[in-house]
Amino acid sequence: MSPSSIHILDPTMSSVPNQSSCGNTESFSLDPDFVARYAETKPPFGFNGLGEIVYRRTYSRLKVDGTREQWFETIERVVNGTFRRQQEWADRNMLGWDACDAQRKAQTMYDKIFTMRFLPPGRGLWTMGSPLTEERRLFAALNNCAFVSTSKMWDNIDGARPSKPFVFLMDAAMLGVGVGFDTRGAQAAHAQNILVGNPHSAHARTVTFTVPDSREGWVESTGLLIDSYLAYEHVNYEFDYSQVRAAGLPIKGFGGVTSGPEPLRELHQLIRHALDKHIGQPLSVTAIVDLMNLIGKCVVSGNVRRTAEIAFGDPHDPEYIDLKNYDVNPHRAAFGWTSNNSVFATVGMDYSDVSRRVQKNGEPGFQWMENARRYGRMGEENTRDTRIEGANPCNEQCLESYELCCLVETFPANHDSLDDYFETLESALLYAKTVTLLPTHWPETNRVMLRNRRIGTSVSGVAQFITRHGLNELRTWLDAAYARVQEIDSHISELFCVPKSVKTTSVKPSGTVSLLAGATPGMHYPESRFCIRRVRVSKNSDILPALEEAGYFIEDDVVDKSSMVVEIPVDHGEGVRGLRDVSMWEQLALAALLQKYWSDNQVSCTITFDPASEGPQLNNALDYYQYQLKGVSFLPRIDYGAYPQMPYEAIDEATYNKMARNIKSESQLHLVRDSEKKDAEAERFCSNDSCTI
Repeated sequence: MSPSSIHILDPTMSSVPNQSSCGNTESFSLDPDFVARYAETKPPFGFNGLGEIVYRRTYSRLKVDGTREQWFETIERVVNGTFRRQQEWADRNMLGWDACDAQRKAQTMYDKIFTMRFLPPGRGLWTMGSPLTEERRLFAALNNCAFVSTSKMWDNIDGARPSKPFVFLMDAAMLGVGVGFDTRGAQAAHAQNILVGNPHSAHARTVTFTVPDSREGWVESTGLLIDSYLAYEHVNYEFDYSQVRAAGLPIKGFGGVTSGPEPLRELHQLIRHALDKHIGQPLSVTAIVDLMNLIGKCVVSGNVRRTAEIAFGDPHDPEYIDLKNYDVNPHRAAFGWTSNNSVFATVGMDYSDVSRRVQKNGEPGFQWMENARRYGRMGEENTRDTRIEGANPCNEQCLESYELCCLVETFPANHDSLDDYFETLESALLYAKTVTLLPTHWPETNRVMLRNRRIGTSVSGVAQFITRHGLNELRTWLDAAYARVQEIDSHISELFCVPKSVKTTSVKPSGTVSLLAGATPGMHYPESRFCIRRVRVSKNSDILPALEEAGYFIEDDVVDKSSMVVEIPVDHGEGVRGLRDVSMWEQLALAALLQKYWSDNQVSCTITFDPASEGPQLNNALDYYQYQLKGVSFLPRIDYGAYPQMPYEAIDEATYNKMARNIKSESQLHLVRDSEKKDAEAERFCSNDSCTI
């Protein structure tokens, strides 16, 4: 059953509901009778149940009664949280609150999410309406990603310490926000002759800092240590880790378990080692990236589990370009993997040297800031966004320093008509714009976001749409939809009495969110039309018997003895080509089309190329597409060989049909109440597949 064939929403809801169905006017809630209509309805999860398994594992939160949410309950939590935030905004600013209009819009949004026409980001599915936002008010966790510049780290603006960019990245990463950063602080240190100090000197005071058992405690201790080298007054800090919880305890709100103090202790030791080498010298490019990467490694070890970072540097600086050359920098092999590295390219530059490096391992990527500052959609001059300084880890959003971004994902292929898609865009933008109303705990971030209100309305399933309808129809839809997005943004901005968003559209790489909807991720083609996707499921999960009854192949996990591995046969759609049949040049052309007709932010595009036949053409490709893109990265197609229980395995049609015949179409998986006490593992950062390490 395709999402576009499901219509549960009562068509009479297009009119104003009766007063009795408008819900509690003091604190918004969806009409329970409306939600009840969805409770027994099978959601249109994609790819033969893969979407539902991913949902159960990633977004289904523990409820008060000890069971896990079902899809209709997750959406209820998210939509209620969204409209409560709107209601708070309206009440705080005395704008007035129309409960019936809100109920109508909320029910429409609920239906659009349930039927996979659009989805909030993974961060939103996990966090919105949960205790993290309802009680702890950690609204920063609703955002996908951020950027911070080191260029002003020495300027002491508003009393800020040199460690500020580093602690911002650590704090954001521990909240699940991926962060991009630059290396300009090194150039500033050299220009101003600012030297790294010696906290071990006889003149330095010794201070013992007891690390609180909290995210804030980890972040503060790291900032104090970095400042002991970089700030004017040098202090020799000794850390007491006795208050940090032991390993193996549940992390409330975020999922996962505690790691104990060892990752933080190791981070402190490695920071000392990195900065000791620079005492008496200006801070180097290598040191900045080392510190950011070491923090990322700590976040992974600290059971936030994943990190997403991107570093930006000078394409003509051999020190920066060689950061991932572990023959030159062997010490970085243990942590250099925590960031993708890109360069601030300039239009017209010579790409020959960096192209040869890209042929080997795909790095560096390229970011053309002059294009990003000059244009919205390529070719359309935009003077509102000239203060951007870098981009997020997946490179679909150019951002100012300390700016966050919220991305929503729409699925044009899941719509019957362009008008149907227009209606979905109204709900998608309403969700994203609501997130821009919510303050973070960082004043500098709030100042940028209140002014910019930047959002990223993304499209996924592009390959499927092209296969079904053709490239020209995609261009027509996107061009018309972009105009509609601007109208919707104007209306919502007027409703909330806030500025129009500085930019509104993007193409994110996607990850688990597109799997829920059965869509190909972003603009990318799948490796193969037919494949096996393998996912781990806890042996304690109540859904395992239902999966076995439904006919899925299940076996013991060869790595994690507490888990089972479930094999799901996936068909990306009739006629959808595998990536080996889509040339590097066609991928670049598609990215340019999306940048011209849809994205006024950026298009996240990782261009897969054959190192032998297409690698020598990279220099020419960059010469041509530097005028049509804002950013791009490349990935050489390398066969790493087979290994047991690979997460993705290409198969032929006959194998797919054989596996699919074993799966019962009448599976009742959606009705299973999962009582496993372990919380789901939330998706973090921009993506789970494309730019998360």
